[in-house]
Order: sequence, then structure tokens, then C-alpha cells
Amino acid sequence: MDAFQARLGISRRTVFHWKRHGIPAERAPEIEAATGIGRHLLRPDLFHSPQFESAPDIDSLTANRAGAFALLGALLAHEPDAALLSQVAGLPGGETVLGAATGALALAARGTDLAALEGEFFALFIGVGRGEILPYASYYLTGFLHERPLAELRATLKGLGVTRQAGVVEPEDHIAFLCETMAGMLLGRIARTRHGFGATAFFQKHIEPWAGRLFADLAASGTSDFYRALGGFGRAVLDIETAAAALPE
Repeated sequence: MDAFQARLGISRRTVFHWKRHGIPAERAPEIEAATGIGRHLLRPDLFHSPQFESAPDIDSLTANRAGAFALLGALLAHEPDAALLSQVAGLPGGETVLGAATGALALAARGTDLAALEGEFFALFIGVGRGEILPYASYYLTGFLHERPLAELRATLKGLGVTRQAGVVEPEDHIAFLCETMAGMLLGRIARTRHGFGATAFFQKHIEPWAGRLFADLAASGTSDFYRALGGFGRAVLDIETAAAALPE
């Protein structure tokens, strides 16, 4: 166990968290390289077995879009560990809206620490009784949990062949899971349905109708500079994806 932690640069607490809640999608390839355990075994809900997985050529723009969604999924699933926080702190900014939002997120990452983020994540998303923000599609669209948006999402996931990972207690309409799924679809690791339902349709049906309000709430939160910056980054990613979705495929 100690060798595994050292190779990945993670703490024992992170390993325990992964055992309870599942391995973050963006860490699966790294763990595969370190251990030889296939990513399709680590995250069978997102990665197909190699004999069934196609490897389409992905252009750099699509890869960047997938990377942005994977990062959102990782940062919204749980508080970052030291390795992920360091990666975020090193992200380059830019002159575009997304570049500025990325630079602001990196700056916020450099100005915080793991202990602070743990408390801030708890206050925002867990809380005593409930957190400040409930990051579920059902809640944002109906005001209640476990409502029709979750049922519709489960029907979509069934059509895509995406199954719920054993031991995961969060409903599938959690924003982190939706972002991870979107990343997998953009990368071609989750194939279109036989009816042609792909990443654009998934975004328009399950993310676009509500996630903008979630990220706006996050950006307006007084709880944390880091998560306010994450809200701004999320809004910028959604604006780009909304524009991309309007283009003909």
C-alpha cells in the first residue's frame, strides 16, 4: 500500500476515499500505468473493455473539451488531493474567457491548502444535514431529489451501456458524474447509441438545462475562493460547449 501511495503521490486518506467512493476517472489511466490494472476494471462505468473499445482519432479541441469536463468532474466529486491541487495550480491562464477563468482557478489553487479545501467542500456540498449547494440535476430542475431528471438520465445511461459502479451511493445526476461521463463520450470511450445519441445530445439533455445555474451559485458562494473560481471555470466551459453544440456535426 505504501509503495502504491508513493508512486501516485497520494495519501492513505485518499486511498480510503477511493475505496468508498470510486477512483476518479482522470486518475484511472495513471493507475493503470502504475499497476497494470486496466482502466476498464478500475472504472467499468466509463471505460469499455479493450476488445470492445474503439480508439477514434481525437482532435486537440475535442481533447481539450474532454479534459475540461474531466477536471470539473474530479474537483466536484470530492476535495482534491495534493497531486490534483498541484496540477490545478500549474494550469496556464490566457486572454480568452476560458483562459482567464483557468488562470483564476490556478491562482486560487495556489492560495489555498488541503485542510482548508476539505472544510470548504464539506460546507458546500455535504454539511450538517445538507450542504449549501445540492449539485444534482433533479434538485435544480424540480426542487427535489430523485425526480424525473434522474429517471431520464438512467434511461440514457442504459442506452449508452454505462452502469452504476458498485458501492457508489450518489445518484447519477450528480454534476461530477455527468462531467465524467461527458468527458468519456467526447473521447470516444463511451460510444454513441445505435440511434446516434452522442456527446452533444447528452450535453443538451442532461447538463445544459441546469448546470449553468449550479456554477453561478458556486461562483456566488461566500464559502471559498477556490470554489468560487471553480464556478467561474465551469461557466466558461459550459459557454464553450453550448456554442459547440449549436454547430452542425
